Amino acid sequence: MKTLKIKLLLLTMIAIASCQSLKTALFDHYSYQKTTAVKVETLLLMDKSAFAYETQKENIEKLLLEIDQLKEYEKNKPNNEITYEMWNVLTDKEKNLIGGYFKFWKEKQTLSPQFTAEAKKQISEALDLLIQYEVKKDRTSKDNLLEIITQ
Repeated sequence: MKTLKIKLLLLTMIAIASCQSLKTALFDHYSYQKTTAVKVETLLLMDKSAFAYETQKENIEKLLLEIDQLKEYEKNKPNNEITYEMWNVLTDKEKNLIGGYFKFWKEKQTLSPQFTAEAKKQISEALDLLIQYEVKKDRTSKDNLLEIITQ
């Protein structure tokens, strides 16, 4: 009987230890909702980049503030390092995603429809991967995000 209790205790400890190493934040409806809203708003703003940056400056600043607020929320969720790091990549002004796109638009003042179409594909795909990760929280969606983060 004593041996059975020791084995059960040992198995329980191993199970708890293995779960600790695989911790991932659970599905969060707020994160999902805000990320999908940011995706839609970003793509709509990008459609206006054939016009002078200054005409959309207020809308861009509003969107970037919304993203900063979401990043702060994601940063403070437990076991959420991957999502937070992906938001850092998306908003990095030196990368070719949201932050880099708006920086380039500001520098050039207007962007060609061809450039915008290609950039929208990349940004949309990156945001879709983030949304899929939030919904699924599985190994494949995690690996897809890690691939972008580590580039």
